[in-house]
Amino acid sequence: MATLKVGSLFAGYGGLSLAVEHVFGAELAWYSEFDDAPSKVMAHHWPGVPNLGDITKIDWATVPPVDIIDGGSPCQDLSAAGRRAGMTEGTRSNLWVNMREAIAILKPQYVVWENVRGALSAPAVSEEDEHARNREMEFGTGLLGDERSRPTLRAAGRVLGDLASLGYDAEQHSLPASEIGAPHGRFRVFVLATRREDPANTGSATIGQYA
Repeated sequence: MATLKVGSLFAGYGGLSLAVEHVFGAELAWYSEFDDAPSKVMAHHWPGVPNLGDITKIDWATVPPVDIIDGGSPCQDLSAAGRRAGMTEGTRSNLWVNMREAIAILKPQYVVWENVRGALSAPAVSEEDEHARNREMEFGTGLLGDERSRPTLRAAGRVLGDLASLGYDAEQHSLPASEIGAPHGRFRVFVLATRREDPANTGSATIGQYA
């Protein structure tokens, strides 16, 4: 069986890539990281593996296809330590759209996305867009509630929805690092998605399947 190839986005120092390589028995084919310091770390641990650089400038039609795309898109606007602007237009966390574009063009068999706890609660639409959406919708009574109780799309929900529209079945799991023996909490959200049209895919992926 051929070794699965991985493309890593927002690679950082390579922690998620290392985990994906280990769990899937895969190897890193290329990565995207624009910051100098983590790029040097990646070059040290994966010598010879090309760095595609700034994700906003990549022409995905020219990039070699891979079996897995992993990425922890920027968390600054989702994290409780930040401004909580969310995954909205103009934010760093909205760079998810570039990862989505890579998935749409390269069509990997698997996608692994990781982020902070705030992805479960930070908005994925701006307050202005949310008000506009509410104005366009017909309000009812009783269980439907009023505008104040209208649910807002969250960042993790947007990721799951985007993956579904690209043809992927996905599962979301969340856990603190302490649950696997680390001496700290560091709560993280993980999404594992499997491409539906793959002939080898007999159902939704499960994270436990690869644990």
